[in-house]
Amino acid sequence: MGADWIEHRRSEDGERLGWMQPVGDGFVAIDLLGRRRTEVVDWMVAEETLDGLGLVYLADPHELRLDDGSWLRVRIAEVSPHAIRVKKDDWGDMTAAQIYYSVSLPVTEDRLRPLPR
Repeated sequence: MGADWIEHRRSEDGERLGWMQPVGDGFVAIDLLGRRRTEVVDWMVAEETLDGLGLVYLADPHELRLDDGSWLRVRIAEVSPHAIRVKKDDWGDMTAAQIYYSVSLPVTEDRLRPLPR
């Protein structure tokens, strides 16, 4: 998270949806994974972008690049302003070992990416 990023929360429940990064006379909407969601836009467009995006993308399966270069299917378990915690996707198997990984913000597509559909 950048030192100048401005937190944006959903008005209904106060849930953090992302940040707005000041750039010149405008702002860039940044999601909870630290990814840019707009080019430089005005404040209202940045807010509307984050409000429209919501949190649903966090529930989607993702792929994590491991140190050996292979990709592992994961689910996002926790997001903080400093890191993302993902777990190996076990398809709901309650007996499976829980394997977690930490990913620093901002996320890059060569480290964590949405699972191709």
